Amino acid sequence: MAGEFNIGEEIIAGIKEVFSTMLMVDLQAEEVIENGECEISSNLTSMIGLGGGIRGMLAIHCPADVARGITSGLLGMEIQELDEDVKDAVGEVANMVAGNLKVSYAKNGIDIELAIPTSIVGDSFAVSGMADAHRVVAVMKAPEGPLWIELLFI
Repeated sequence: MAGEFNIGEEIIAGIKEVFSTMLMVDLQAEEVIENGECEISSNLTSMIGLGGGIRGMLAIHCPADVARGITSGLLGMEIQELDEDVKDAVGEVANMVAGNLKVSYAKNGIDIELAIPTSIVGDSFAVSGMADAHRVVAVMKAPEGPLWIELLFI
């Protein structure tokens, strides 16, 4: 189902490209976890539904400091709270990463469609669903702290 390419490497390449191009930030890849447990400490999650050749979702999970850093980088101003601008900024990053992944899949003959990003803000929440899905989580390090890019698909 995953084609002849490494999904974890494609996710890392996509998020690194977005951060270097849009935010002028060099992210560091920490690890890729496939179908295993991964503790995620997030105050903001932006998700994009995937359809077509694969069905699932791509999510970016980040603590408040990382979410504010992403937004500050995109807007060029200091951000204090997790407001609509922050949800929109992280949602746009998720959209760009999903777009990069869509291109990677297309090069391997798999067409996918992307939904509109949805963002969740809070201190204690869990994202669940798709019990039998494949799970790939790329753990990344931004200057403000860690972030997780998660792909769930069937």
